[in-house]
Amino acid sequence: MKGKIAINKELCKGCKYCVTSCPKGVIAIEKQFNKMGYFPAAPQHMDKCTGCAFCAQMCPELAIEVWITDNDKNNTKKNRRSAGAEKT
Repeated sequence: MKGKIAINKELCKGCKYCVTSCPKGVIAIEKQFNKMGYFPAAPQHMDKCTGCAFCAQMCPELAIEVWITDNDKNNTKKNRRSAGAEKT
């Protein structure tokens, strides 16, 4: 199985909970700030994502959405939906 995440940069406040909770190091903090003046998280190594959704579970702003793709069946399903996350 392969995972994919989307982070709504405008909802993210840069708390880094997702960064520290990701066991594969998929997420990093951007160098460009968002409209609210925070440095948001962003997926950097999507090829390593397993779809575990630890990042989405830790996000206090519900800014992360996670999908899991079953490579054998080519099916995609959401692991955890968070309000406001957009595809990146």
